[in-house]
Amino acid sequence: MWLQGIFGVFTGNIDLGLTRNKLEVIDQVAAAIPVTIRLVTVSTVLAIVLGITFGVLSAIRQYSRLDYSLTFVSFFLFSLPIFWVAVLLKEFMAIRFNDFLVNPVVDHIWAFGTAAVLSFVLAGFVGGSRKRVFSTFGVALLVFFGALEAMSATLWLKNPSIGIIAIGLFGIGIAFAMTHVFTGLSNRKALGAALTSAGFSVGMYYPFQLLAKGDTNYMVFTALAITMLVTSYFIGYFFTKIDKGPVIRVAMLTAFFTSALTVVDRVMQSWKPYTELGAVAGRPIQTQGPVNILLQSNDFWINNLDLFTHILLPTTALTLISFAGYLRFSRGSVLEVLSMDYIRTARAKGVTEREVILRHALRNAMIPLTTIIAFDIAGILGGALITESVFGWRGMGSLAIEAIQNQDLNLLMGTFSITAFLAVMATLAADLIYSALDPRIRIRK
Repeated sequence: MWLQGIFGVFTGNIDLGLTRNKLEVIDQVAAAIPVTIRLVTVSTVLAIVLGITFGVLSAIRQYSRLDYSLTFVSFFLFSLPIFWVAVLLKEFMAIRFNDFLVNPVVDHIWAFGTAAVLSFVLAGFVGGSRKRVFSTFGVALLVFFGALEAMSATLWLKNPSIGIIAIGLFGIGIAFAMTHVFTGLSNRKALGAALTSAGFSVGMYYPFQLLAKGDTNYMVFTALAITMLVTSYFIGYFFTKIDKGPVIRVAMLTAFFTSALTVVDRVMQSWKPYTELGAVAGRPIQTQGPVNILLQSNDFWINNLDLFTHILLPTTALTLISFAGYLRFSRGSVLEVLSMDYIRTARAKGVTEREVILRHALRNAMIPLTTIIAFDIAGILGGALITESVFGWRGMGSLAIEAIQNQDLNLLMGTFSITAFLAVMATLAADLIYSALDPRIRIRK
């Protein structure tokens, strides 16, 4: 009888039965799925992107200061229990930070110490000779310390903003960074396309401000994003006649990150009105639930800011734990690929190290990582049991725990059937991605 209800999905009459409280299981699951997607999707994507990025950096600079530092950080994070991380985040990133926002003035000693730590990390990433490391550390220390002092003097955290000038400067930096990573600064076509995309994104600052009023919606936001990406695509396409792919990629990524700063600036404009609402009471970083049930606002940006302040802590907790695993997996996979014969052949033919990493090593290193990524994405709807419990989210994980505690068989089978189906689909997706990454895997007729 239960299977008959499950197979009703093909006729549009799916029936997962009733819970012990005589509620429809399908309704309970349908209410929990959006909560879980909102909670786990962002953390999974961030962990994948950051883990693979830093894993590749660690592999190509094996046994360097950066490699040792990332190895220490990954093992440290991997060993932390998620419930402890979640509680620490609630204490220091929410409770004490909200107290600090009453008068956000940073002591000079704390500002100098924070700047020194950030400068030390940045110098480790830059690497190079000892002279280069010390010079990077010195310049970064001055910049970070000056920025923290300025933020403290202007009470920037009470009413934060970026502004078009700062976005323009960041856009130029992003253009150079993207060009350096994907093509090298010697590729003037790519650099020109990136700078043009950055300039176009900055030029859209004021039109975006006019369109992004409080009564805007996701349709307008999506249309603007598509317009930006399409425009940057054609900028990269027309900037060069040969090897268009890397140039287009650089132009689109530059436009994406520069435009993201414009969006962040617009969100910051709603920060002060949001913190002054009675439902927030000057304590914006939330520790319980997916939304503030007392908040009643029709402002698009305030409502999304409320979603962000609720999801910040659980997302950070899940990302920190998952990031460590992806970093180690990607580092090992890239190191294995770099020892292959075809990598040595590419280097012997005079291919630049950047092209060896991005076009040869990374694509093949992604094959073993695909399996892990596919199953992690499938596990999104399985929920995050402990994190949901600590932060008071009622998603799929909490639903499964509730079913086990109440011995509610129909509810438990309803949650497990969805996660099992997604596990099978993840296996199929992984096989298809294998063939896209490596044409040799495709079945020949």
